[in-house]
Amino acid sequence: MGKFRSGRHKSAQKEARKTVVRTEHNVSVKSNIRTLAKKLHDAVIKKDMELAKTLLKEVSSQWDKAAKRNVIHKNAANNKKARMAKLVNSLSANKK
Repeated sequence: MGKFRSGRHKSAQKEARKTVVRTEHNVSVKSNIRTLAKKLHDAVIKKDMELAKTLLKEVSSQWDKAAKRNVIHKNAANNKKARMAKLVNSLSANKK
């Protein structure tokens, strides 16, 4: 138990261990969201409307789940969803 230098109390050491696990999970969730966002951006650049719409639905869902679990702030998730939706909608406006 001497690995963590957060304090001498058992509760402080346990909290330090829990923080490591939570941080790893949060990094994983954020990485997954960023990967989906990059795929969405690539689909928009390639002007693949169907793929962009399905990816938008998926990435929006992931942002909502991350916000619900306090991985990211809910306003940040909403802002990112709005920007991506605007990007996909601009693709459909260009087709007309």
